[in-house]
Amino acid sequence: MKRLIVLVFFVFAVLFSNSQEKSSLKLYVGAYTSEGADGIYLCNFNTDSGEITLKKTFKGIDNPSFLNISTDKKYLYSVSRTTPEIEKSGGFVVAFKIGKNGDLHFINKQISNGGAPCHVNVSGDGKYVAIAAYVGGTTSLYPVNSDGSLNPASTIIKNSGSGPHPNQTQPHAHSIKFSPFDNTVFSADLGTDQLNIFHLENGELKSYGQRFVKMKPGAGPRHFEFHPDGNTIYVINELNSTITVVKKQNEKWEVVQNISTLPEGFSGESYCADIHISNDKKYLYGSNRGDNSIAIFNINPESDELTFRGVVPVKGNWPRNFTLSPDGKFMLVANQRSGNITVFKINAETGKPEYTGNEIKLPAPVCLEFL
Repeated sequence: MKRLIVLVFFVFAVLFSNSQEKSSLKLYVGAYTSEGADGIYLCNFNTDSGEITLKKTFKGIDNPSFLNISTDKKYLYSVSRTTPEIEKSGGFVVAFKIGKNGDLHFINKQISNGGAPCHVNVSGDGKYVAIAAYVGGTTSLYPVNSDGSLNPASTIIKNSGSGPHPNQTQPHAHSIKFSPFDNTVFSADLGTDQLNIFHLENGELKSYGQRFVKMKPGAGPRHFEFHPDGNTIYVINELNSTITVVKKQNEKWEVVQNISTLPEGFSGESYCADIHISNDKKYLYGSNRGDNSIAIFNINPESDELTFRGVVPVKGNWPRNFTLSPDGKFMLVANQRSGNITVFKINAETGKPEYTGNEIKLPAPVCLEFL
């Protein structure tokens, strides 16, 4: 009888453990160590309850402000912003191998070739990593070895130009992404109001043909998102709190819409940060730092243009980066100044993020990346 009870208990424990594992996702959090963080945080996120808990902290990296994981989930890459005394170029791009239970194992690093590196992206095939460096406006391409390690940059592009806003006295490359549809690579430069266009050829970034798409003067393009139809890009502009819809028409990328991310009647300062499309492709979201909200837009299924639906408070201060859970049911928002990550459930019928009451306190969170 005792043996039967033990066996039943064991089976129950295994089933419960498997159930817990299936409903738990690993989430990496990039943060500013200059503002009190300890490094890269690894959290568990429960996809049933929406609860988020801290699991581990990986120390020894300065200001891992943006992270990106390779498609095969084997490697994580991070930018690292340092002081000129540590690295005169201003920082590094760092490669980690993702081990059992999400542990990060340092592989190597390369210099960022520009100050304040702020964005990193891995190509779909994992063969290249690209970064954007804010100070000086440089973008760099790094070939990746079979073990995930980074080679020195094969291409370093230094942007030129300026804009009318006081924050646009020089170029400020703020993001870079490999197109999932072809060999094109796009990079938003906040200082020059341009979405720059490059081509990945023979392990290098090359510029020819249409070299950029121009935003409104003083817009300050920061991040962008590809529509899955391959013909539309949504650019979120930091300085004038707008989203620009860019469409490919007759083989040329052109601006077709500009729309505000702020509610009517808003007064005061606010600066956009991040942008994402819902899994069902019906809604677009953007974060407002200052208004401290997530702006919601309907995506027109025919034209891909946007209709403003309103904003939702983020329950924190200065929403830098946010992300959607892989199943599209939750939104997690990293609030840099209030030091918390807040969790929202996406209403399946309206697309509206609804606060769950769940949050976790972490110093200066600025990037969220699900494994």
